[in-house]
Amino acid sequence: MGKILVTGATGNVGRHVTTQLAEAGLAVRAFVRDPGRAGLPVEMVRGDLNAPETLEPALEDVESVFLLWPSFSTGVADEVVTAIAKRTRRVVYLSASVPDGEEPSRHYGDIERLIRRSGLGWTFLRPGGFAANTLGWAEQVRRGVVRWPYGQAARSLIHEKDIAAVAVHVLTSAGHNGAAYAITGPEQLTQAEQVRLIGEATGREVRWEEQPLDEAREQLLAAWGDPSFVESALETWGRFVTEPEPTTDTVAKLLGRPALTFRQWAEDHAADFR
Repeated sequence: MGKILVTGATGNVGRHVTTQLAEAGLAVRAFVRDPGRAGLPVEMVRGDLNAPETLEPALEDVESVFLLWPSFSTGVADEVVTAIAKRTRRVVYLSASVPDGEEPSRHYGDIERLIRRSGLGWTFLRPGGFAANTLGWAEQVRRGVVRWPYGQAARSLIHEKDIAAVAVHVLTSAGHNGAAYAITGPEQLTQAEQVRLIGEATGREVRWEEQPLDEAREQLLAAWGDPSFVESALETWGRFVTEPEPTTDTVAKLLGRPALTFRQWAEDHAADFR
């Protein structure tokens, strides 16, 4: 098997992809902005996907690429995908979840279309909600109250280790060309239940406090700066109150074991909330 290039190698998912590949004894190269700070036990090449010219050296002797796009804009994605297609054979792209029969919106769908047209062999991973996004509640958890909208929104959050394990499986085994895998955690939990489980993992009582929508909108707009993204997020969370995020058994089918639960994720990250 040829060398595998991992982009986004210092992120929540990419770091696990990199270390799991290395632990399996496979040839892996990490594409990072600052090798000196990355702290990865593999070969590293300095670069940035927003500067496509830096990608060329990283693609030498590479057969497959794990692609994680670093922003909400497609920007120079066309140049990046073209460079990957010229030097490698296949790409595993970390995309986003979609309703059945639809394609991802925003930049996720744009990049999927670029990859489909590139001539590369491809597999798309379409995870549901990331359990790691609840780390945004950490400061509130420390105070004992999480104030957020839509406490009854139910999601099937996935552990980043499972996303990485699926990516590694797809990168290192046959039969996945042209597949788009919807991957989720094994259970539906409301946001209020997620907060309770985080509290139990940290050994403290944490309660949920429903936040008025106008206040949440103002807070999210200050943090994210994109009104359309804020409205999309609020609309999605609101929908999950009456239409919980679906669960899939993709992780179990591909890996031969159940997906990790949110309780397991919270226990793995308890120190991050203390």
